[in-house]
Amino acid sequence: MDWAHGAGFGAIGGALIEALVFNGRLLAWQAARQRAREGKRRKLPPLRRYVDPPADIAAALSRIVLGALMGWLLHSQITGLYAAVAAGASAPALLRQMGSLRTVQTVVRGGDDGFLSELAPSAPDPSAAAGSNDGSAG
Repeated sequence: MDWAHGAGFGAIGGALIEALVFNGRLLAWQAARQRAREGKRRKLPPLRRYVDPPADIAAALSRIVLGALMGWLLHSQITGLYAAVAAGASAPALLRQMGSLRTVQTVVRGGDDGFLSELAPSAPDPSAAAGSNDGSAG
């Protein structure tokens, strides 16, 4: 899949997840209104108690951007539309998981201290072996 399609379908995945979150808020509002009506209350809960447009729009945009980023990052591994949408939908969790990997943390911090030594078997240090055979005690 080319990078543009991967990013686009990833963004769609992020938007789908945000639509599900928004739907959950609407259903919670609907349930609260039903409870208020059953309790014969005059004042029904307002929608603004469940939906905060500025915050919800910012969250939606961030999910769409993260979905597009994940689709772009994985475009060479993604082979189909559904995989790209799924990668975009799971972008926050995938990026969190990738960020917790020790190798990624090392690269982000700007060094490879210990990275190569963890992967490669350690070779015996010749100077340490020579020092132990010098005949001194201790």
